[in-house]
Amino acid sequence: MIPSIHKQGGDTAGLLAYLYGPGRSEEHTDPHLVASFDGLAPDPGRDPEATEADLQQLLDEPLHLRPADTRPDKHVWHASVRTAPGDRTLTDDEWAGIARRVIAATGIDPGDGAGCRWAAVRHAEDHIHLIATLVREDGRKPDHHRSGKRAQAECRRIEADYDLYRVAPGDGTAAKRPTSAERHKAQRQGRDRTVREELRETVRRAAAGTASEAEFFDRLASAGLLIKRRTAPSGDTLGYTVALPEDRNKDGAPVHYSGSKLAPDLSLPRLRERWTSTPGEAPALPVSGPASARRRATGTAWQAVVVINHGDDGTVAAQIAAASEVLDALAKTSAEQTRRQLRDAATVFERATRSHVRTERGQDRALRQAARDLIHSGPALGRGEDGATTAMLIDMAFFLAMAAANWHAKKGHAQQAVAAHQAAGHLRAAYEAAAAQPLGALAQRGRLLPQPVLHRHTATLRRSLSEHSQRVLAEPGWPALAATLADAEASGRDPGALLAEAAGQRELSTATSISEVLVWRLRHLAELPLHPSPGSPAPAPRTPPARAARPARQRPTR
Repeated sequence: MIPSIHKQGGDTAGLLAYLYGPGRSEEHTDPHLVASFDGLAPDPGRDPEATEADLQQLLDEPLHLRPADTRPDKHVWHASVRTAPGDRTLTDDEWAGIARRVIAATGIDPGDGAGCRWAAVRHAEDHIHLIATLVREDGRKPDHHRSGKRAQAECRRIEADYDLYRVAPGDGTAAKRPTSAERHKAQRQGRDRTVREELRETVRRAAAGTASEAEFFDRLASAGLLIKRRTAPSGDTLGYTVALPEDRNKDGAPVHYSGSKLAPDLSLPRLRERWTSTPGEAPALPVSGPASARRRATGTAWQAVVVINHGDDGTVAAQIAAASEVLDALAKTSAEQTRRQLRDAATVFERATRSHVRTERGQDRALRQAARDLIHSGPALGRGEDGATTAMLIDMAFFLAMAAANWHAKKGHAQQAVAAHQAAGHLRAAYEAAAAQPLGALAQRGRLLPQPVLHRHTATLRRSLSEHSQRVLAEPGWPALAATLADAEASGRDPGALLAEAAGQRELSTATSISEVLVWRLRHLAELPLHPSPGSPAPAPRTPPARAARPARQRPTR
């Protein structure tokens, strides 16, 4: 249940006209009163004898208890309370009870017999609007300081009492939500998202892996955004705004949003913190290719998981923020079959990057360079080594998101932990799409291994991972792991030592498929090709060293 405290105003009649009107897009249906301060307020929606002017006059009467020069200019308090998508439809009586609880919790009418006059109007199935006059019956001002936080806390209790979806408590670090007007505009234009949300994603993705202000603005321009810079008399840029070319107001002018209004960390000062923490501008030359960039990013993400599990708070916060850039870069450069899930993962993970823990910039250089390499390596194919390294990096990104979720949960950052968990879910779906083909090819090669070779690697597995060996042998991914062990042996590496090293990097019991996790780790550690060419034979078994011939035993003579 989401409460929203709107800006105070000075026009009770105007707000009532909106609440009882058809709405900006004819979205209001059956506007009517569900509760009021005394239960007797006139309802212009259901009572043909009542008018909006009658309700306005009743609500504003306490204003006359104060001298004209002491009456508040903005005396109209306005809030809305909305259920979550998927919640059941509440009755009018249930909404009335919720209205009274929120009004009391915010201090508008605390139940002392002299609170403010208020009314609750319902014109949709999923929400109500609360309107109140900010002068109490005794002429004093109400104590409604921090009414938003009070309403949030009460809504958490209401969710439990009414068996509604439990919204994670916030901490004031979330990006600004789209307004009702922005949502209705998106619906009229047939958009899946509001302009604010689309701009936030575009700007965030443009910032991923940037090393300078100039590069950032070049990327914004390349994305097709309209850009305005706010400059000082010296010519220095103080801030910026962006707009979609097709998004216009009633006068035909583009609707601009500042970076800080899109998200706190997209303001120019916050972006500059990223760039100043980088020692010199990184070279803009492309790396050797998408597969190479993904291999290096996997190793970097692996180290970031260790830091998140064991680092200090400021360093961990920096790693999580930079991980978001890696996800944005991965979504931007990956093939069609994984792009949507990766984009969704990056979008929801963005919430996990902001908390009240201050990031220690400079500790995130490796991940930010990984994001930069992904961008400059160019788009990856969804097949061959490109596709296989994408699957490997997504698999590691999943563990990175889970590490972030666990850290946030320990710190009591509820919304951030939920966001990281949701990102992990999208990453898991993207991984399954990316990994099916390369793992299938490895499994086919594993099933063609000679029986002596397969038995030898089974014995290696039992020795090196005795705790998990039975589970691994029963998994569909075991043939692919067997092929990987054979490849490692053929390259001159010790399969048992590699297994022990891979298992020591992170616990395995929570992995969905231990064998698949080990495939990617072993092939990364041994620098093995991730996607053997089609039709390539199973690796030739390593010939054991020849033993010296023993002299024939002579039978003793009598």
